[in-house]
Amino acid sequence: MLESGQNWELFGYDTRNLWRHLRGAFRDFIWSYDSPLRDRLDEVVRLRDGERESFYHAGRECAPAPVVCEAVLLPDDLVLTRHLRFPLAVEAELEGAIALEASSSSPFAAADTGVGWQVISRDEHFLHVQLVIVSLSAAMAHIGQRYGSHDAHAQEVWVATEARPVVVRGFGESQRENLYRRRLGRVAAMVGIAAALLLVIVVAGAGIKKWELGRLSALEETTRREAADAMRLRSVLGKANETIAAVNEIAAQYPSPHLEMARLTALLEDSAYVERLAIEGGEMDVRGKAADAAEVMELLARQEFYSGVTAGSPIRKLPNTDLEQFHLKIQRAGVK
Repeated sequence: MLESGQNWELFGYDTRNLWRHLRGAFRDFIWSYDSPLRDRLDEVVRLRDGERESFYHAGRECAPAPVVCEAVLLPDDLVLTRHLRFPLAVEAELEGAIALEASSSSPFAAADTGVGWQVISRDEHFLHVQLVIVSLSAAMAHIGQRYGSHDAHAQEVWVATEARPVVVRGFGESQRENLYRRRLGRVAAMVGIAAALLLVIVVAGAGIKKWELGRLSALEETTRREAADAMRLRSVLGKANETIAAVNEIAAQYPSPHLEMARLTALLEDSAYVERLAIEGGEMDVRGKAADAAEVMELLARQEFYSGVTAGSPIRKLPNTDLEQFHLKIQRAGVK
């Protein structure tokens, strides 16, 4: 919470430094040699140390590759080196603190002082920084004598340290910084285009989803109306099915004798005739006369629309005739 009389302090932290810390963190993310952006986008540099050549990328030695940036390594006798320790609170203004330390430590004139530095390590309370100071004129005299170059911006000037080489400001490092800055610009443009495309895709997707939602809402309303009509029709159909089932049950229980009479007429020959036909449910009671009642019984048993034929009473020979009287119980197929 904010304490009275200390309107800029939150839990003991001065919020006025927040912007400086954010700016410092962003600067380190973009320009620090430890930055993942540097690791991806920095130029390969060819470092010359007399006759020996080596190649560096983002401050680390790498395999030989085509280069546009050159650097030379200064000998140790031309370099002043100091190990500095700063409180962590100074990190947001580290460059200013190092500039003050360099100006107070340099034995050379301000216009002749070249400075380079790197953060070696940090702990819970302090930053450990390695500072190098060189004389610009002495460095150019060495470069002209050793490498035949008299243009200070034709190459970078590096100093070997225990961790990794340190770049001395004020020489040709601006060429690499400009190339790195252009690549950052291209990457930023690509990221911006990708973000714009993503935004367009999201907006288009949202528009399509909204259209689909409206369409689904209309379809839902139509489906709801159709479902209500279907339920009403289903109710009517259910009642109709109940009526049909009742009619079928009555028809099965009390079938029309005309169909069976016509069927028996077609099956029986002229020597046989039916005197009585009674139908109740799936069972028929048939009485009649025939020249051969057993043959009539066998004939009816072979028909597929009859599931069973039995004698209701024994076959009896009629006196003074050539006919036999039969009484049959017939079960109609598929009818209980």
